[in-house]
Amino acid sequence: MIMEWYMALALLIGAVILLMFAGAWVAFAFFAVNILGVFVFLRGEIGLSSMPMEFVLSITKFSFVPVALFILMGEIMLQTGVAYRAIRAIDPLIRKLPGRLSIVSVASGTVFSALTGSTIANTAIMGKVMLPEQLSRGYSPTLAMGSIMAVGGIAMLIPPSALAVLLASLAEGSIKDLLLAGVIPGLLMAVLFVAYIVIRCWLNPSLSPAGSDAEVADQPSAWKGFFTDVVPLLMIFGVVVGSIIFKIATPEESAALGCIAATIACLCYRQLDLKTMMKALRETAKVNTMILFVIAGSATFSQVLQISGATGGFLRLISMWDLSTLTALLLIIVVLLILGAFMDQVSMMLLTLPFFLPLAASSDINLLVLLIVMLVALEISLLTPPFGLLLFVMQGVAPNWIKLGMIYRAALPFLGIELFVLGLIVFWPMVATWLPITFK
Repeated sequence: MIMEWYMALALLIGAVILLMFAGAWVAFAFFAVNILGVFVFLRGEIGLSSMPMEFVLSITKFSFVPVALFILMGEIMLQTGVAYRAIRAIDPLIRKLPGRLSIVSVASGTVFSALTGSTIANTAIMGKVMLPEQLSRGYSPTLAMGSIMAVGGIAMLIPPSALAVLLASLAEGSIKDLLLAGVIPGLLMAVLFVAYIVIRCWLNPSLSPAGSDAEVADQPSAWKGFFTDVVPLLMIFGVVVGSIIFKIATPEESAALGCIAATIACLCYRQLDLKTMMKALRETAKVNTMILFVIAGSATFSQVLQISGATGGFLRLISMWDLSTLTALLLIIVVLLILGAFMDQVSMMLLTLPFFLPLAASSDINLLVLLIVMLVALEISLLTPPFGLLLFVMQGVAPNWIKLGMIYRAALPFLGIELFVLGLIVFWPMVATWLPITFK
């Protein structure tokens, strides 16, 4: 069927929104709209017969291997209890601050980001560990969930980030430079999250009852626990990132090395046995199955958008404009934030890079600046309502009485902080480029 691109865009995205508000699961909403789109724009039954193959092709990509392995690495540390030890070691270091447990969530999640490199794994694991603890102590659900979702996204910026590796590879840029460029923005976000939590809980003490933290405020030997339970795990970070930066291993191989390093660390702590390893493998399979369902649905949805002409028409309209460097960067951010509300980050990269790279060249945008802006915008889109991926990960680990609207409200303040950091990078690129330039 021949249809104007803007009509096709309204039809497809409108159908997804309608199904989501009707209560359909994310993956199944995409699947349903994919069937509709293929039937309408790809010659009916002939198009439908090709859909299963498209689903398979969308998930059988070698570039997804690091994601699966980083999730396995995180699950090994979670199921053996090593992750809990690290979190408990960080806990007593943070004393007598308003919103202490939410701050512990941010600090622990930042450390865990450097171990897993997976936003989904980071959010899911921190949600399982810290959300019940905060809710049981009377913390505000929105503060508890917001801090966990926000720090979950930092895993996309702090090495090892599988998405950063993939983005640099697709754009033929430097993997090393992009990994280093994400360090300062990621840490800056974590610091600002903590500042927000402290200020908000100081202004409104009911968000984090003081009595709930008193029993753990003065635990002895805090630094000893930090050096025995946290510092050794940071060596895993060194193995993964170091092997990539010094070109000892490919991203896939470095992810495998990370799993080996995590296994060795857990054996040294005498926490790993066959039963625990099998449980870690099962949980990894569950999380990866969820991810693959979402990727299959949204990646095929991206193809339907392309077939209908909606994506091409939208991005061609943008590329025709004569834009300044700043205007082009802002436009790229707006497009990514809009697309991020409806599809996964890998699909967004594959869809937009062919348009953004020529646009950046014509607008004199440095390639590294373009990639780090894209990476931060992709990270922010994880929290963008209505369909940011981490919003649904949080829904999966939260108690049944927590509704999606509450999760949206929890994400909004932290979303504002992330947009502030993105603005800093746009107007002051040295925030991101200083480390890559220093370690050239």
